[in-house]
Amino acid sequence: MAALSRICSGFGPCTLRCQRAAAAAAACSLLPTPQHAHTGNTCRLRWPRAAPTLQARAVSLCARRLKREDGQHTGFTEEEEDDGDFIEDSEVEELFQQQGPEGTTGGQHRVFIVQPDVKWGSRKQHLTTAELMMAEAVGLVNTLDSWRVVDKLILSTKTPEKKRIFGKGNFQSLTEKIRQTAGITAVFVNVERLSPLSEREFEEAWGVKVFDRYSVVLHIFRCNARTKEAKLQISLAEIPLLRSRLKNEMGNMDQQGGGSRYIGGSGETLFEVQQRLLKERELKIRSALEKLRRKRHLLRSQRKRNEFPIVSVLGYTNCGKTTLIKALTGDSALQPRNQLFATLDVTVHAGQLPSRMTVLYVDTIGFLSQLPHQLIDSFSATLDDIKHSDLLIHVRDISHPEAVNQKVNVLNVLKNLKVPDRLTSSMIEVHNKTDLVHNYQCAEPDALPISALQERGLDELKEVVEEEIVNSTGKHILDLKVNLSTSQLSWLYKEAVVQDVQVNADDGSAVVQVLISTAAYGRYKKLFTGR
Repeated sequence: MAALSRICSGFGPCTLRCQRAAAAAAACSLLPTPQHAHTGNTCRLRWPRAAPTLQARAVSLCARRLKREDGQHTGFTEEEEDDGDFIEDSEVEELFQQQGPEGTTGGQHRVFIVQPDVKWGSRKQHLTTAELMMAEAVGLVNTLDSWRVVDKLILSTKTPEKKRIFGKGNFQSLTEKIRQTAGITAVFVNVERLSPLSEREFEEAWGVKVFDRYSVVLHIFRCNARTKEAKLQISLAEIPLLRSRLKNEMGNMDQQGGGSRYIGGSGETLFEVQQRLLKERELKIRSALEKLRRKRHLLRSQRKRNEFPIVSVLGYTNCGKTTLIKALTGDSALQPRNQLFATLDVTVHAGQLPSRMTVLYVDTIGFLSQLPHQLIDSFSATLDDIKHSDLLIHVRDISHPEAVNQKVNVLNVLKNLKVPDRLTSSMIEVHNKTDLVHNYQCAEPDALPISALQERGLDELKEVVEEEIVNSTGKHILDLKVNLSTSQLSWLYKEAVVQDVQVNADDGSAVVQVLISTAAYGRYKKLFTGR
């Protein structure tokens, strides 16, 4: 049956108008249904029985340093903090599996990669080279299990803004090479976005499916999506691709005299029906994401009330963020992978600083250069966590030949996200993977050299994190005299971080050194000193 009827299926029973449109569009295969559902096993925590409410769950998780029943530390995704869902799993799965951009869902591809080498102008890359960009493109394709690079070509261009990107002679030689290379099923043109017109012209010239950077990265996201929020954000990011495909198909039908015809007396053309259905789907996804955004805001508010500092760990994709969090927390459940975009969902992991203060490390999605704002905007719900942190750690793969360019891209994304100045100015920069650099010498005085894999430099990093957390959260180190016959000491152990206790057995008192917030100290004085 036509793709149109499959689109209709996502919005309840079809109206007569939709049914007529589906019948008229029986030959149109715009948005094929994916062959395989991408599902994943997410670790579900066993919540303590004594903490039935959401607030109690959050307190219990953090106060117990997120220990499982087997005694190992563990983390949780934002969705796992609460069993009470705002949106049904089946509804999310229906939106996620209902439509995927043609050519990306399911199946294998033997890929020819084309890297434009811009010689001058505003699109010329000054912090990288065509060879390094090609290497990253190969890495993106190799991330997909069923895709394989057959051949690749770097081709110079002076007109990247033109429809064909390349000049007439270069385009002709490229077309001949693609047609002469056996077994090619797709071409990956490593540019941010191809216009619908360019995509259509390339596919007509080369006779295979054509991808740009946006569509390849989205397919990687789709394969790695596990939680509801990730699936919804990917579904939203796919809408522009579906619209581009729709324009191409309608262009083909117009040439045949069928794209602008009205459907069954409805007053709408086939193109208008498809556009309307895509718009309805987009609104439905945005509504579901807004529900999850409110849930995330609630969880953040509860963590703030419980006064657990939040440290977001960010950086370019595959820089070692997850490995660092595992080293800082001892969370054996974390399994880092040497793969682009291995982390797609926000996860939270508890760790302790030298003062025994508990902090929550947030593992975020990796950044990538040359991604359209539409893709970043689609993941704004996830990236919002960065803006609500107490501290940021920027992890850099200092062994990578594009380390400088990657840093610039990360800082640009933070700027586009409108991350507050207080966070960017206090952000800790970490130079990771120093074990891969012979005789590494840190040239940036404010950066901390570490090896997360070999757990080198972590003690110094924890000390710097603690210093910044104390400054940003307004916590104080105080010496308090307590009466051991009262509940003062147990209260301090519960509400603050007790660093030292000096007992005076003669008068039954003790001097307790604590790390305590202003709010908690106010409650302490009201309870025990009457002030």
